[in-house]
Amino acid sequence: MPYLTRHIPRLRLIRSLSSAHLRDHRFLLRFAALAKELSDQPAPLPLPSRPQSPHPYDYNRLMSAHAALDAVGGAGAGADRALHLLDEMRSVLQRRPDAACFTTVAAALSAASRPDAALAVLEAMAVDGVRPDTVACTVLVGVYACHLRRFDAAYEVMGWMTENGVPPDVVTYSTLICGLCSAGRVAEALGVLDLMLEEGCRPNAHTYTPIMHAYCTSGMIHEAKKLLDSMIAAGCAPSTATYNVLIKALCKVGAFEEVEVLLEESSSKGWTPDTITYSTYMDGLCRSGRLDKSFALVDRMLSKGLHPNEVTLNILLDGVCRTSSAWAAKWLLECSADIGWDASVVNYNTVMRRLCDERKWLAVVKLFTDMSKKGIAPNSWTFNIVVHSLCKLGKLHNALCLMGSEGFVASVITYNTLIRHLSLLERINSWLLLAVSTDH
Repeated sequence: MPYLTRHIPRLRLIRSLSSAHLRDHRFLLRFAALAKELSDQPAPLPLPSRPQSPHPYDYNRLMSAHAALDAVGGAGAGADRALHLLDEMRSVLQRRPDAACFTTVAAALSAASRPDAALAVLEAMAVDGVRPDTVACTVLVGVYACHLRRFDAAYEVMGWMTENGVPPDVVTYSTLICGLCSAGRVAEALGVLDLMLEEGCRPNAHTYTPIMHAYCTSGMIHEAKKLLDSMIAAGCAPSTATYNVLIKALCKVGAFEEVEVLLEESSSKGWTPDTITYSTYMDGLCRSGRLDKSFALVDRMLSKGLHPNEVTLNILLDGVCRTSSAWAAKWLLECSADIGWDASVVNYNTVMRRLCDERKWLAVVKLFTDMSKKGIAPNSWTFNIVVHSLCKLGKLHNALCLMGSEGFVASVITYNTLIRHLSLLERINSWLLLAVSTDH
């Protein structure tokens, strides 16, 4: 096991495994070692609250750095910070941000699925008299096409660009194609692709990948393969992201031999598998009950200089739930301090969901208590699972108390769950009253 490079309390783990009567010890030990390796990685240095100079270029660099945090799980905090910096420039420093600053913040808000906020930033850009460039217009096209599904507005923006000397580029067209494909309008997206070629704008891998994704999600794998071949024939090299989309679709139908062929031919085809590639493959294998092959892929990743991330780890944790039992994964979480693993709310949610599948409602509540004691903040998904489990246990009062507690993050699903069980309880009480009155 190449990744067992740091000390873990191995003997204590083995004793705990034996006393808990858990199966597949080797998988649990390997997972424990991998979890510790990931937790031992140094945390990134915090970003400064403001740049050293008030120049728009330096502000934009810091905004971009904050926005990039959301791409690796920042949950929108980076976009908030970027917006704060933009407001600081406009109000406190009374410096007019340039187009790049406005565009960076609008793009971050759009990526965080906050299209209205992104539109507000672009409107502020117009109010400040900053002329939009191609990048800013492309962000606007993305807001309309990918989030609001206002395709007429997206086409109007592209028309304005052409008329005002800000010609759409490959990113603009690709963004529109992405929005059309996500809305299921693949034929229209192919029409935009033809328009690109007529306008002399050469498509790239980012242009084709949304079409590939649309084919794959519709189960049209044959068409996806043909698209890949046509890309190569046209001299457009598919990117790693393009191959990742196809690999996910192949894993979904259990075509693992084809995935292996793609990986083996990657060097000759000019693309390099990344952590997402292997994580996608692992997920497919875990869902097929091939946990041993999934762990073997970790070794292949490391041999190629790639390192598993939080997503990879959670896929393997879910694989432990599927192949061994959710009880074994629950034990891993409860022993996370001994292992040296900084488990996250996503890890707890994964195991609690699997415990629900096994109808172990009380175990869900106990694991939620363990999570709370460790200071891990729950999210709306956590509360959905716990409220559902409490209702299944008949502890509706506890569920109501939880929903009234500080920090509770409810969703429509949470309320629907509680309403359904309260309604069921009311019907049961009515039936009992009817039965009692009939007896008398």
